[in-house]
Amino acid sequence: MSMKSIGKKLQFWVAVGGLVSVGLALGGCQTTPTEQQFAELPSGVALAPSVSPTPVSVTPTPVPATSPAAMPALTNTASFEPEKFRVGDSLTVTFVDTPTVIPPFEEKIKEDGTITLTLNQVFKAEGKTRGELEKEIRARYVPDYYKQMTVMIKPEVSTRWYYVDGEVKTPSRQIYNIRITVLKAIASAGGFTDFANKKKVKLTRLDGRTQVVNCPKALENPALDPEVYPGDKIYVPRRLW
Repeated sequence: MSMKSIGKKLQFWVAVGGLVSVGLALGGCQTTPTEQQFAELPSGVALAPSVSPTPVSVTPTPVPATSPAAMPALTNTASFEPEKFRVGDSLTVTFVDTPTVIPPFEEKIKEDGTITLTLNQVFKAEGKTRGELEKEIRARYVPDYYKQMTVMIKPEVSTRWYYVDGEVKTPSRQIYNIRITVLKAIASAGGFTDFANKKKVKLTRLDGRTQVVNCPKALENPALDPEVYPGDKIYVPRRLW
């Protein structure tokens, strides 16, 4: 082989080797996308699972209606009963707006429950309220006696009492606040003593009238047990033997 041919072959393989070197250099400078995105973890370490946040459901609290129709109705359960007049009550009755002056009447309700006013008119006062009695009195006088009239009643504000004395265990005055009879009044004073004459109990009314009560018989027959009114006095005498 001639020297010229050998030289050409060497030039060819040198050129090929250069190209291969350039290709390898270019290949070593490139990295795969996977190598760029993820780093290699040590063995035995696991990736934590990806957890998506759980959506929280919020239920809005209903707002109560504020319209008048939705509000509960208020009811007044309190009850009030006006006080009614009773036997023994003292009343002052005044007449105004009349053509002539009428003096005030100071009346105590009698045992029959009545009072007597101007022109000798009798009215049932027991068991009535002040307003009821004022209305009834005016209706009696207007228009038969007067064209116009205003009636005003003022009850006496005082504590009412009855009295129990004589042969009882606790002679005293007692507050009159409920209807009561002679036997109950004596019981409120502690009852009879051993020396009491139970058949001759004396009841004295406010107007001075007296009545003798046989308590043993009244115990058997309530009709013989009279009612006690404010201001009454009960006296139990001592028996002679």
